[in-house]
Amino acid sequence: MSDSALLAILAEDVPHGDLTTTGMGIGSRPARLTMTARQAMCLCGSEEAARLIELCGGHVLTCLASGERVSAQAEVLRAQGDAAGLHRAWKTVQTLMEYLSGMASCAADILHDLHEAGFDLPLACTRKNLPGTRTLAIKAVHAGGAIAHRLGLSETLLLFPEHRAFVDKADMPALLAQLHRQNPEKKLVAEVENLAEALWLAECGADVLQLERFSPEALQACHQALRAKGLAPLLAPAGGVTRSNALAYARAGADFLVSSAPYFAPPRDVKVHLVPA
Repeated sequence: MSDSALLAILAEDVPHGDLTTTGMGIGSRPARLTMTARQAMCLCGSEEAARLIELCGGHVLTCLASGERVSAQAEVLRAQGDAAGLHRAWKTVQTLMEYLSGMASCAADILHDLHEAGFDLPLACTRKNLPGTRTLAIKAVHAGGAIAHRLGLSETLLLFPEHRAFVDKADMPALLAQLHRQNPEKKLVAEVENLAEALWLAECGADVLQLERFSPEALQACHQALRAKGLAPLLAPAGGVTRSNALAYARAGADFLVSSAPYFAPPRDVKVHLVPA
């Protein structure tokens, strides 16, 4: 994130200075801040935390990188500065790191379960992050080993039922052929809600079928029906894919998983220790 974006985050918490620190007259005293993982996690947001501390006048001594797997009690960041600057940054950097590490850890946990069972499926995270936070959300899922399903509407072809409602069904094969000609470097993804739609859009030329709220059993039936017709689009379950069912989808024949689960994961706890230096 740019310095201006980080300062905007900070200004939400400290718009006019830290009243308590100023009132106590301790702002100029030298101080030391350490951040420690309270639980095992896939770390994320440490670089932003470090830069925020620097923008508040502090000096970062050590900082682990986003994407590192850390154990409980591991020190992830150490800084020094005056009490005013470190108190100003403290809560913002802690909260940011906790939320991003929660997202990264969720993605990493899903992928860990898949890899342990012998599956090498990508986990693609949707654009269903809290609006205004995409830069950080994408960084978090990348830190956890996942990929972005869509960075935005401008760089992917994803045909929803809401798009198809404006087109006569008989015109769909020609429309998909046109989309392929106009965007030869893009995969054409179509969201489908049942087996009949899956077979139809595969026959129309969809490269990827996004199976909306298919159960693992429905995905397996879809996989078999497509192969029986000689059709082989990639199959990606979406809507409700979580750690609890990711392995079932992999076993049912998914080519990759589409999930929003990391964005709603609980934050991971990070302890802050701020004392006189």
